[in-house]
Amino acid sequence: MMDIPTLARRIKEIAYLEGDFTLRSGKKSPYYLDKYLFETQPDILAALGAHLAGRRSGATVRIGGAELGGVALAAAASLASGLPFFIVRNARKGHGTNRVIEGTMAAGDAVLLVEDIATTGGAVLAAAKIITAAGGRVEKVVAVIDRQEGARENIEKEGFIFESILTRQDLGI
Repeated sequence: MMDIPTLARRIKEIAYLEGDFTLRSGKKSPYYLDKYLFETQPDILAALGAHLAGRRSGATVRIGGAELGGVALAAAASLASGLPFFIVRNARKGHGTNRVIEGTMAAGDAVLLVEDIATTGGAVLAAAKIITAAGGRVEKVVAVIDRQEGARENIEKEGFIFESILTRQDLGI
């Protein structure tokens, strides 16, 4: 497994961009961490899967990932742990099964919810609430990167445990 300092260096080399960016939260930022640039690299994705899988508890029976950025991460953590994963949609698609949770999750299932980059935590909190409403129990939310802009506080205020593999500081930002 790739160690944390090497992982931080690889992610920053691949995905750190400077400029004038508007984040999902609506905040402006002079830098952007492009999750698709690091999630599409096999060595980084495999390492992230192993690190995410290592954050589960003995009670965890499912791994959840919100579309779209959390899907590859949930799949990688699933492969690393041997646990099944599911996808939380942003919205019902309006055709087919019309589910908001794709894959299998039963009431009472203990879930490790994975996230790519947490700024304010809005997207992953929405996914956590969907899981909870469907009867799942979010044991922990684990982000690849915490931008340290309020996500931890917002997620913990809603009663969820939050961890990150890396922070903005780990990346030297």
